[in-house]
Amino acid sequence: MTALLDLTGKKGLILGIANEHSIAYGCARVFKQAGADLAVTYANVKAEPYVRPLADQLDASIIMPCDVRDEAQMTALFKAVEKEWGTLDFLLHAIAFAPKADLQGRVTDCSKDGFLEAMDISCHSYIRLAKLAEPLMQNGGSLLTLSYIGSVEVVKHYGLMGPVKAALESTTRYLAAELGENNIRVNALSPSAIMTRAGSGIADFDELLKSTAVKMPLHRMIDIEDVGNMAAFLVSDLSKNITGGVHMVDGGYEIID
Repeated sequence: MTALLDLTGKKGLILGIANEHSIAYGCARVFKQAGADLAVTYANVKAEPYVRPLADQLDASIIMPCDVRDEAQMTALFKAVEKEWGTLDFLLHAIAFAPKADLQGRVTDCSKDGFLEAMDISCHSYIRLAKLAEPLMQNGGSLLTLSYIGSVEVVKHYGLMGPVKAALESTTRYLAAELGENNIRVNALSPSAIMTRAGSGIADFDELLKSTAVKMPLHRMIDIEDVGNMAAFLVSDLSKNITGGVHMVDGGYEIID
């Protein structure tokens, strides 16, 4: 890691770690290596035994539950951040969900409830987190989320998450436009396929992984640390004039038909 990329003294909130294979965990590790102080959340009691040991390894200052459907939990989380740090420099939103039946079926057939739940958890939660983070970013800051190329092109079996990620990318641009006057930058990362728990919910995901490696010009799969390196750049002062973008970390996958 270049010495220029220094997050010493920066405070970051990480949402979306599920286990050691999570992209959010790969990002958090790089943030920590670069000197950042972290707050880590887990989704529920079932997830806590998997997440807490990882948060301990990261020497996280705050470890709390945060189900983004629960406004009380979200409010409590940001109150804890304010009490512990008084400020917040960056936030990583790495949360996505769709009911299995709606995810693995046709978009044409998806249920209204499934669509709304996917949009609420995967997209609208980013807006709510941005609103809560804004008052704590008095000296500016960086908001970061995760997308996928299925937002702009049809990827077999990606289904409902395609429209949801398209909405998330549009949300990123609007948040960037609105929060820019407060020196808050908003960006999205779009990695190529990586084996994660979330990815495994996509039908025939193993085939997608195989075809990804064949298609990309570099012919090698990316890993969670590759995404973490780009994430660290985007929350660092080195990217002070970069906002509103969807940044590919995909070995050139996007340029090949």
